Amino acid sequence: MSVTITAADVKKLRDMTGAGMSDCKNALVEAEGDFDKAIEVLRKKGQKLSLKRADREATEGAVIALVSDDKKRGVIVKLSSETDFVAKNENFVQLATDFAKLALEKFPASKDELLALPYDGITIGEKVTEQVGVIGEKLNWQITKN
Repeated sequence: MSVTITAADVKKLRDMTGAGMSDCKNALVEAEGDFDKAIEVLRKKGQKLSLKRADREATEGAVIALVSDDKKRGVIVKLSSETDFVAKNENFVQLATDFAKLALEKFPASKDELLALPYDGITIGEKVTEQVGVIGEKLNWQITKN
């Protein structure tokens, strides 16, 4: 059975994920028009790309520092990319900010605990992997807390 993928469908998936138009179309075709499956296809692409780009350096990025209202806790989150073009992107900076806010709120004991925290229906770790597929660059990140 062949499913017709419309431009509106591709735009909807792009708006949901931030992935490129052709990536969205290909994911929808592979998922036979199922948006949830298409998102999973894009995530798997991000995982494959992460492995492929593991040896690359991610030296550009955004550093977000936040302090609790009572001034007793603070976090610094650094989200790095391969290029300044990505690092200066408003969505990239917002993602780093979101991670920092969640880190300050939940104050996890380790980076692994932070990666396991829920974010937008998935974990932070899965979101980072998803973004590798969307952006097409290696992403690293680091957290410091006090």
